Amino acid sequence: AWWLRSLYELQLRIIQAAPRVFCDETPMPVLDPGRHRPRICQFWAHAMDDRPWGGPSPPAVAYVFADGRGTEEIAGQLTGFSGILQVDGYAAYKALARRHGGAIQLAFCLAHARRKFVEVYKSTQSPFARELIERLQAVYAIEAEIRGSSAEQRLAARRTRSAPLMVALNARLIEMVGQLFSQSKLTEAINYALNHWDGLTLFLRDGRVEVDSNTVERSMRPIAMGRRNSLFSGSEGGAESWAILASLVNTAKLHELDPQAYLTDVLERIVSGGTKSHQLHELLAWHWKAARQRTAQAAA
Repeated sequence: AWWLRSLYELQLRIIQAAPRVFCDETPMPVLDPGRHRPRICQFWAHAMDDRPWGGPSPPAVAYVFADGRGTEEIAGQLTGFSGILQVDGYAAYKALARRHGGAIQLAFCLAHARRKFVEVYKSTQSPFARELIERLQAVYAIEAEIRGSSAEQRLAARRTRSAPLMVALNARLIEMVGQLFSQSKLTEAINYALNHWDGLTLFLRDGRVEVDSNTVERSMRPIAMGRRNSLFSGSEGGAESWAILASLVNTAKLHELDPQAYLTDVLERIVSGGTKSHQLHELLAWHWKAARQRTAQAAA
C-alpha cells in the first residue's frame, strides 16, 4: 500500500476532477484497544463512469478513510469540486451543496426513493405503494432501452417519454399525501420523494446524468463483504491501506482485469523505477489495459 499510495492519490484526483461524480459512504469499524471495542469510522467512495452514454470518463472508484460521516469530512475531500454530485438524500451532501452556492448540483437517487415504497409495500401491501413502484418501473424500462445511446439521444427520449411519466407521478404523490396519516411510513416515503424532487428529476434535464447512484453503490459491495469477513480494521493505518488497495483492485475489476496480474506489474514497475513519478498515469487501470491491448495487437 505504501508503494501504491501515489497511484491511488492520482486516481482519486482524476475522479474528483470529473464534472460528474458519484459519492456514498459506509461504516468502517477500527480497532481501538483503549476503548475495548471498535470505533466506527467511515469509508467514503468517489466514483465516475460515463459508459452508459459513451462519455469520456472511464469507470473508476476511490475510497477515502475518514473519522466520521459529517459535512466537514466530505467538504474536505471535495475541496474545489464543482459539477454534478450524484448521491442519496443524506444531509451532509445537501449542506455541502449549500456551502458552494450553486457550484455543486445534487442529482438524487431514484432507486432510494423507490426502495422506500418497496419497504412499505412489503410490510403493508399498500396498493398505492405498489402503484408507485410500477410507475417507477416504467421509467427504468425506458432507461434500459436507451442505455448506451449518446447524451443527446438519452435526453431526447427522456423528455418525450420519461418526463410525462414523472409529471404524472408527482401529481399522484401530491394528491395522495394530504389523505394520509402524517406519521405513516407511506407518508414518509411520499415526502422523501417530493422533498428531493428537483434532484430526482435532474436526469430529465441532462442526458449525462443517471437516474440513480447505483454506480457507486455497486462499488460499496466489496467493502461490505470485506468488512463482514474481517469485522474491523486493526488500526487507522490499516484502514488507509485497505482504502488504497481496494480502490485499485476494484477499479481493475471494473475494467475486467485480473487484479493480481495488474498489481504485480504495477508494483514491479514502481519498485524498479521503470515507471517514474511523472509517468504514473500510465499505470491507471484504463491506461494500463489500453497499452496491453496495443501491444497484443502489434504482436498479432
